[in-house]
Formats: sequence, C-alpha cells, structure tokens
Amino acid sequence: MNIFNRTFSQSISIAALLFLFSSGCKKEEANTPIVHETGTMTDIEGNIYKTVKIGNQWWMAENLKVKKYRNRFQINIGQDSIDWTQSSGAYCLYEKDASSPGLLYNWFTVNDTSNLAPAGWHIPTDDEWKALERFLGMSSNDADNVSWRGTHEAEKLKIELPDNWHAYGDVWSTNESGFSALAGSCRLDDSRWGTPGLFSTGFWWTATEKSNTNDAWYRYLDYKNANVFRSKCSKNYGFSIRCVKD
Repeated sequence: MNIFNRTFSQSISIAALLFLFSSGCKKEEANTPIVHETGTMTDIEGNIYKTVKIGNQWWMAENLKVKKYRNRFQINIGQDSIDWTQSSGAYCLYEKDASSPGLLYNWFTVNDTSNLAPAGWHIPTDDEWKALERFLGMSSNDADNVSWRGTHEAEKLKIELPDNWHAYGDVWSTNESGFSALAGSCRLDDSRWGTPGLFSTGFWWTATEKSNTNDAWYRYLDYKNANVFRSKCSKNYGFSIRCVKD
C-alpha cells in the first residue's frame, strides 16, 4: 500500500504559518459550536471511554485500549515482530510509544468469538461506517466507492488542531461530529510500523470481511486530506478500533 510510503517535513515556512493563523481565525468564526449528546462507557478492565451520539448512532469518542476480551481472556501481545505475524488475535502499542492514542489490533481480534467490544457495544460494520459518513454529508455514491471519498467529512471527524493532527495547508480538523478521531498510525502486515507515524495518519477496522478474500474493510484519515479513505487490506494489519453501541 503506497499510502504508507509518505514522508513528512516538519519545517513550515513563515508564509505558511501566517496563512494558517489567518485562515484559522476565519474558519473558527465561520463555524457555530455544535452541542453533542455525550456519555461514557467502561470496558472489562475498567477503562472509561467518552462516547458521543452522531445521528442515530452512539460511537466511542476515543480509541479502544483494552487488553482482554469481554470474557476476560487475555489478548495476545504482538509487540515483537515474531509475535505479530500470526493468524490469531493480537494487539500492540505503536513503537512502544506511550503517547499513542489507544492500541493497534489485528483483524483477528475483531472477529474473535470472545468479543473484543465491551458489553452493549460492537465493532462497526462497513455499512455502519457508511451511515456515519452519510450523516456528515457524504453522498451515497461516494460512500460506496473505494479510495478517497466525499468532501470535508474527515475534517468533521478529526479532533481539533493542535491536539493530535499535524497542520497542513487548508486542511482543517474541526471535530464538528464530536467523533474526535485521533492519529494513531498503524502496523503493516509484515510487522513494520506505518510511516510517517503518529499525528499524521489514523486507521480503523470495520467488522466486515471482503468476500472470498483474506482481507477486511477499513477507514483511513490523513493529515493532508479532508476526505475519508475506504479500502480493504490483509487482516494482519494493525489498526485502531472504535466501537458503536448495539
């Protein structure tokens, strides 16, 4: 997947900074704050997560970080490369970086009958992600497509700058949805860490397999793009997870 082979320059010109600050004021003035219905939920280990109602769906507003299934069975730790490339459920922390927003899981954890999601919640299907995207303004035709889709839905999903995402040109993180998407990067199916890394990209599994393949559907957000990427990949990738209420 060539989306992982990007480089990121940390230097921003003075002109670009001036543009960001001036545009930022205009962006902030143009938007009226939205009041969301919010709550909390707790996983099997006692971790408490913020939740938010978006349309008719209740979503986690944080990435999952549980290390046990709902039945209290321990999920395999796949931090080392030799333990990651397996066909059973595993989790890891991106480069052992404590600032990572949640854990990365392979898709086998999603499909495990021990249940990864807390009671009363589940891993969203590809269609449930589409419902979220349509509520944020994406057309039905775009929602069904692959690759980059929509217009500014990613901006509405990402937590506001500068909390987590790198700034880039006229791409803004408004978090209009309250979803508070975080840039937790990913792990590749050969156990390498995704680049350019934290604060640049975010990937989330769906619970939907690609028919007659060893792949599953996912969503991808990038600091350089205001749209949402939809595709499929090997179940051995490591992505973040958000849960939706039953």
